[in-house]
Amino acid sequence: MRVPFVDLVSQQAEIAAEVLPLWQQIFETAGFIGGDHVESFERDFASFTGVRHCVGVANGTDALELALRAVGVEPAGEVIIPVNTFIATAEAASRIGAVPVFVDVDPQQLLIDPDAVAAAVTSRTQAIIPVHLYGQVAPVGRLLPIAARHGLPIVEDNAQAQGASDASGRAGGLGTIAATSFYPGKNLGAAGDAGAVTTDDAGLAQIVRELGAHGSAVKYVHKRIGVNSRLDAIQAVVLSAKLKRLEGWNALRRAAADRYRELLADRDDVRAPLSRPGSLDVWHLYVVQVEERERMLTALGAAGVGAGIHYPTPLHLTEAYAGLGHRRGEFPVAEAAAGRLLSLPMFPHLSAEQQEYAVDSIPKGAANVEFYDEQIEVA
Repeated sequence: MRVPFVDLVSQQAEIAAEVLPLWQQIFETAGFIGGDHVESFERDFASFTGVRHCVGVANGTDALELALRAVGVEPAGEVIIPVNTFIATAEAASRIGAVPVFVDVDPQQLLIDPDAVAAAVTSRTQAIIPVHLYGQVAPVGRLLPIAARHGLPIVEDNAQAQGASDASGRAGGLGTIAATSFYPGKNLGAAGDAGAVTTDDAGLAQIVRELGAHGSAVKYVHKRIGVNSRLDAIQAVVLSAKLKRLEGWNALRRAAADRYRELLADRDDVRAPLSRPGSLDVWHLYVVQVEERERMLTALGAAGVGAGIHYPTPLHLTEAYAGLGHRRGEFPVAEAAAGRLLSLPMFPHLSAEQQEYAVDSIPKGAANVEFYDEQIEVA
């Protein structure tokens, strides 16, 4: 048996009958930029997220940058970011000329640590970016008092948790503004690059829209220096079709996560991810922790099981951010986890048989007494 890490072909097959005629219509009318398809998707995704406004952009990194610019992040301003995330989170701040200020993560879910955030705030801090990682909601509820105390905006990185929620609400509508990615492998993925910004603030939404259109709300009238970052109709059609199915697909991911937990229940050498009570996770990735990861990864590959690593190097140890002067040992939780993370196959169409084969293909390894198995209190 072969088990892919992700199966996008099945998703595309499910929506093809709906999408292809609309694509044909777009080609016949040449309505590629803007238009009804884009506007319809923006309305629907805003409603899905539980906010009033959605602005489609070209990709998730642009979404983060434009959201940061909209809330007033400037060159030399500090932006607090968890060190366990994809580089795009920090890259968006760097593209503005802002300074990423890295903080550690909690040991249970590897999400941003609110206590570390509180300690990192300075007079130069201009924003906090909680990352909803792996399909789980970051503890925004605990960050809100910190942000309010210092007058700071919270800019959610919602690229991996479309549809996830916790006691505070749904990801993408918890902070001041949020950015998401519709890269094809996401829970809600386009047929190429795409992204969006969501917010309840009409003024911020308008700034993002202008920034993504060369700083212009009216042709040839430029109020600010912007960029070219727009969601096109081709992608909007795909996203609209998938959005109708997203709740069902996320439910299938949760069922697959439950099966993994059952299959791994007797393995003391594999730590399954934990959920906070009251959370509704959407499992963009199913990331376990193991010792002897390279041996296990090699064995899975030999058995035809797709697996990956998210993320092998905490951001402060990447060459790109060497100039910040960080050293190994500064963020011990993220550093310890980085060598143990192993992502197992996860997608809506994953079968029980495929999961059983994948788990059976994980060779026995050394148990880790440092795994954290206690329950997590709801923020």
